Amino acid sequence: MAALIRRLIGWYDWLPYCLIALFARIFIGLVFHLSWRTKIDFETWSIKPATFFLFAQEYKVPLIPPAVATYLATTAEFICPLLLWFGLASRFAATALLGMVLVIQTFVYPNAFMDHGLWALGLLMIMRFGPGKISLDHVIESWMAFKA
Repeated sequence: MAALIRRLIGWYDWLPYCLIALFARIFIGLVFHLSWRTKIDFETWSIKPATFFLFAQEYKVPLIPPAVATYLATTAEFICPLLLWFGLASRFAATALLGMVLVIQTFVYPNAFMDHGLWALGLLMIMRFGPGKISLDHVIESWMAFKA
Protein backbone atom coordinates (compact mmCIF):
# COMPACT_ATOMS: atom_id res chain seq x y z
CA MET A 1 0.00 0.00 0.00
CA ALA A 2 2.82 2.43 0.89
CA ALA A 3 4.47 1.76 -2.46
CA LEU A 4 1.22 2.57 -4.29
CA ILE A 5 0.85 5.84 -2.38
CA ARG A 6 4.49 6.80 -3.11
CA ARG A 7 3.91 6.01 -6.78
CA LEU A 8 0.73 8.11 -6.91
CA ILE A 9 2.44 11.01 -5.15
CA GLY A 10 5.37 10.68 -7.56
CA TRP A 11 3.06 11.54 -10.45
CA TYR A 12 3.01 15.12 -9.17
CA ASP A 13 6.75 15.42 -9.84
CA TRP A 14 6.04 16.08 -13.52
CA LEU A 15 4.76 19.56 -12.70
CA PRO A 16 7.78 21.89 -12.78
CA TYR A 17 8.03 24.72 -10.28
CA CYS A 18 8.87 27.18 -13.06
CA LEU A 19 5.31 26.85 -14.42
CA ILE A 20 3.73 27.19 -11.00
CA ALA A 21 5.80 30.32 -10.34
CA LEU A 22 5.02 31.71 -13.80
CA PHE A 23 1.27 31.33 -13.23
CA ALA A 24 1.57 32.89 -9.76
CA ARG A 25 3.51 35.83 -11.19
CA ILE A 26 1.04 36.33 -14.05
CA PHE A 27 -2.15 36.15 -12.02
CA ILE A 28 -1.00 38.08 -8.97
CA GLY A 29 0.44 40.69 -11.31
CA LEU A 30 -2.94 40.90 -13.04
CA VAL A 31 -4.72 41.59 -9.75
CA PHE A 32 -2.59 44.65 -9.11
CA HIS A 33 -2.43 45.75 -12.74
CA LEU A 34 -6.23 45.76 -13.00
CA SER A 35 -6.39 47.80 -9.81
CA TRP A 36 -3.90 50.28 -11.30
CA ARG A 37 -6.05 50.61 -14.42
CA THR A 38 -9.00 51.78 -12.31
CA LYS A 39 -6.87 54.59 -10.88
CA ILE A 40 -5.60 56.10 -14.16
CA ASP A 41 -7.24 58.49 -16.61
CA PHE A 42 -5.82 57.20 -19.88
CA GLU A 43 -6.69 60.36 -21.83
CA THR A 44 -4.36 62.47 -19.69
CA TRP A 45 -2.21 59.66 -18.25
CA SER A 46 -2.76 61.01 -14.77
CA ILE A 47 -4.28 59.69 -11.59
CA LYS A 48 -8.04 60.19 -11.49
CA PRO A 49 -9.42 62.70 -8.98
CA ALA A 50 -11.70 59.93 -7.72
CA THR A 51 -8.61 57.95 -6.70
CA PHE A 52 -7.40 60.79 -4.50
CA PHE A 53 -10.90 61.00 -3.01
CA LEU A 54 -10.93 57.27 -2.22
CA PHE A 55 -7.59 57.43 -0.44
CA ALA A 56 -8.72 60.48 1.55
CA GLN A 57 -12.23 59.35 2.44
CA GLU A 58 -12.54 55.57 2.24
CA TYR A 59 -9.11 53.96 2.56
CA LYS A 60 -7.71 56.26 5.27
CA VAL A 61 -4.35 54.55 5.69
CA PRO A 62 -2.80 55.81 8.96
CA LEU A 63 0.59 57.56 9.18
CA ILE A 64 0.72 58.36 5.46
CA PRO A 65 -0.95 61.44 3.99
CA PRO A 66 -3.70 60.41 1.53
CA ALA A 67 -2.00 62.05 -1.49
CA VAL A 68 1.29 60.29 -0.73
CA ALA A 69 -0.52 56.95 -0.25
CA THR A 70 -2.29 57.49 -3.59
CA TYR A 71 0.97 58.03 -5.45
CA LEU A 72 2.75 55.17 -3.67
CA ALA A 73 -0.03 52.65 -4.29
CA THR A 74 -0.56 53.69 -7.91
CA THR A 75 3.17 53.55 -8.65
CA ALA A 76 3.55 50.15 -6.97
CA GLU A 77 0.53 48.79 -8.87
CA PHE A 78 2.15 49.87 -12.12
CA ILE A 79 5.78 48.83 -11.56
CA CYS A 80 5.50 45.65 -9.46
CA PRO A 81 3.26 43.69 -11.86
CA LEU A 82 5.66 44.47 -14.71
CA LEU A 83 8.57 43.22 -12.64
CA LEU A 84 6.65 40.06 -11.74
CA TRP A 85 5.65 39.38 -15.35
CA PHE A 86 9.22 39.72 -16.58
CA GLY A 87 10.57 37.91 -13.56
CA LEU A 88 12.93 40.80 -12.83
CA ALA A 89 13.69 41.66 -9.20
CA SER A 90 10.77 39.34 -8.51
CA ARG A 91 11.43 38.78 -4.84
CA PHE A 92 11.60 42.53 -4.20
CA ALA A 93 8.44 43.20 -6.21
CA ALA A 94 6.66 40.41 -4.31
CA THR A 95 7.85 41.89 -1.01
CA ALA A 96 6.50 45.34 -1.93
CA LEU A 97 3.15 43.89 -2.97
CA LEU A 98 2.94 41.78 0.17
CA GLY A 99 3.44 44.95 2.21
CA MET A 100 0.62 46.52 0.24
CA VAL A 101 -1.61 43.48 0.83
CA LEU A 102 -0.94 43.64 4.57
CA VAL A 103 -1.86 47.34 4.67
CA ILE A 104 -5.03 46.72 2.66
CA GLN A 105 -6.01 43.78 4.86
CA THR A 106 -5.27 45.60 8.11
CA PHE A 107 -6.60 49.09 7.45
CA VAL A 108 -8.80 49.11 4.34
CA TYR A 109 -10.72 45.87 3.80
CA PRO A 110 -10.25 43.64 6.87
CA ASN A 111 -13.10 41.32 5.84
CA ALA A 112 -11.47 40.38 2.52
CA PHE A 113 -9.01 38.00 4.15
CA MET A 114 -9.73 35.16 1.71
CA ASP A 115 -8.59 37.15 -1.33
CA HIS A 116 -5.74 38.76 0.54
CA GLY A 117 -4.64 35.42 1.95
CA LEU A 118 -4.45 33.90 -1.52
CA TRP A 119 -2.48 36.87 -2.86
CA ALA A 120 -0.15 36.69 0.15
CA LEU A 121 0.38 32.96 -0.35
CA GLY A 122 1.50 33.43 -3.96
CA LEU A 123 3.70 36.38 -3.06
CA LEU A 124 5.30 34.48 -0.17
CA MET A 125 5.98 31.57 -2.52
CA ILE A 126 7.77 33.89 -4.96
CA MET A 127 9.68 35.53 -2.11
CA ARG A 128 10.83 32.17 -0.70
CA PHE A 129 11.47 30.10 -3.83
CA GLY A 130 12.04 32.79 -6.46
CA PRO A 131 10.41 33.37 -9.83
CA GLY A 132 11.49 30.09 -11.41
CA LYS A 133 13.50 29.39 -14.54
CA ILE A 134 11.12 31.26 -16.86
CA SER A 135 12.30 34.68 -15.68
CA LEU A 136 14.90 37.35 -16.28
CA ASP A 137 16.11 36.80 -12.73
CA HIS A 138 17.08 33.24 -13.70
CA VAL A 139 18.82 34.45 -16.88
CA ILE A 140 20.79 37.06 -14.93
CA GLU A 141 21.64 34.59 -12.18
CA SER A 142 22.84 32.03 -14.75
CA TRP A 143 24.91 34.68 -16.53
CA MET A 144 26.47 35.82 -13.25
CA ALA A 145 27.30 32.22 -12.31
CA PHE A 146 28.88 31.73 -15.75
CA LYS A 147 31.04 34.85 -15.31
CA ALA A 148 32.27 33.78 -11.86
